[in-house]
Amino acid sequence: MTTIDKPKILVVNDDPASLLALTSLLDQWADESGYSVLSARSGQEALRQVLLHDFAVILLDVNMPGMDGFETAEAIHQRARSADIPIIFVTAFLADEIDRLKAYQRGAADFLFTPVIPQILHAKVQVFVALATKNEELKRQAHKLSQRTTELTATNKRLTREMEERQAAEAKSHAKDEFLAMLGHELRNPLSAISSAASLIGLPGAPTDTVTRAKLIIQRQSQHLSRIVDDLLDLSRAMSGKILLDKQHLDVAALVSACLDTFKATGRTGNYLVNVDMQAGWVDGDPTRLEQIATNLIDNALKYTPPGGTIDIAVADTGQDIVLEVRDTGVGISAELLPHVFDVFVQGSITLDRAQGGLGIGLALVRRLVELHGGKVSAHSEGASAGSTFVIRLPRAAPAAAPAIAAPSTLAQDSKPAILLIEDNDDGREMMATMLDAYGYPVRQAADGVQGVQMARSFLPDVALVDIGLPGIDGYEVARRLRQGGDTCHIKLIALTGYGLADDQRRVLEAGFDKHLVKPVEIADLLDAIGQCAATAHE
Repeated sequence: MTTIDKPKILVVNDDPASLLALTSLLDQWADESGYSVLSARSGQEALRQVLLHDFAVILLDVNMPGMDGFETAEAIHQRARSADIPIIFVTAFLADEIDRLKAYQRGAADFLFTPVIPQILHAKVQVFVALATKNEELKRQAHKLSQRTTELTATNKRLTREMEERQAAEAKSHAKDEFLAMLGHELRNPLSAISSAASLIGLPGAPTDTVTRAKLIIQRQSQHLSRIVDDLLDLSRAMSGKILLDKQHLDVAALVSACLDTFKATGRTGNYLVNVDMQAGWVDGDPTRLEQIATNLIDNALKYTPPGGTIDIAVADTGQDIVLEVRDTGVGISAELLPHVFDVFVQGSITLDRAQGGLGIGLALVRRLVELHGGKVSAHSEGASAGSTFVIRLPRAAPAAAPAIAAPSTLAQDSKPAILLIEDNDDGREMMATMLDAYGYPVRQAADGVQGVQMARSFLPDVALVDIGLPGIDGYEVARRLRQGGDTCHIKLIALTGYGLADDQRRVLEAGFDKHLVKPVEIADLLDAIGQCAATAHE
């Protein structure tokens, strides 16, 4: 039986203490993981080792005298035999995105930052050792099967497929790395603005107009952060099939017009010629999700079209489909990118200093939401600087009958329901209570579930706003206890939670809540939910 050589790991570090520490850590797992460890104290010595051995992975110190880590990596990858050896750079400095990009261009597979955490070192190295072992096994199998012509053909096909899958996995991993770098970039910008504005407000003697502008900045950037989080959560739900559509009979043209009005109100369309051609188009769809689709397409057109450009928005009823088309005269889409424009994490010209911003997940989310509605989405472009066209096709529904006139609410306008707010986050509780008080609602507060139940029994509010993640007993248990009490069973309960999946909504309703709101809650949505609960309580 042929013995397979153990995969080898090369540790390169000019500092004897650091070299000893890394090799000692790796040696303690060597027998268990089936690899051997070699070392080198300079770039030149590392090159000599590469000439003598094949390595599963190289741990390479960045800061070395003479030939540094980047130069060593470039030299290793210039040789055909060692061109594919994965390199993990080891550095004491937290690399920014530009340094990471430089490292990836020099052939980096990953980073380790000192002081090295043993578990992370073990996990990263084990991945490449497993790959090397798998590669060695595949080579041995290919050599054996080459003696039999029929089996050789089948084996070659399998190996080709595995190589393609590995390359696809590496490309996907690289795309995710770029996405994470972009996410950090997108989050730091609004956080920096919020931090600066908050500091400005706290300055003694700050002018009133400056404080007002700072508050507007905090509000605007907080909304931007909320949109980033919503996009990430929506993409996760969409990819896992956990988005629950709340379908209604609606007119796509009216919905798109409302979206466009929002862009106009914020001044986004001021520097563009926007042409609109919309006819009524009725579908059975989730208005929130369809608004996301339209908003993403219009935002993309504005983002990638220079000022002075033209954007055409049309809604048409073909008799079978309702077609939404957004056309722009912007930067266009290259032939290479066009087939992948709806893939997750794909963006044109990904650079850290790009002006457009965004996470590159908008079109992926659009495609998934359209598919959940039973529709199709397509993109067209003649290439760079030739503009782009996005077309959405949704199943047509029969036009709606004239709506009945709703009866006026019997709840007196000046009668505000008493509110109990149960929330453990002090700042969040204070801000929400202050906001409700400003709108005229009598509010009492509780900081945990047990206190909230006791206060509800003595206070008997009309509506209780209950955070799910409470210390002691959680919001679900609060709801169950209040529903079991004779005096408290009729209190209207609204759940406040950071979780918005269909299962979360189901658990909330099963626990006895009347409504489920996802944080951060817009004050208009909160007041609307309170009003609906109060109205049903008076029926």
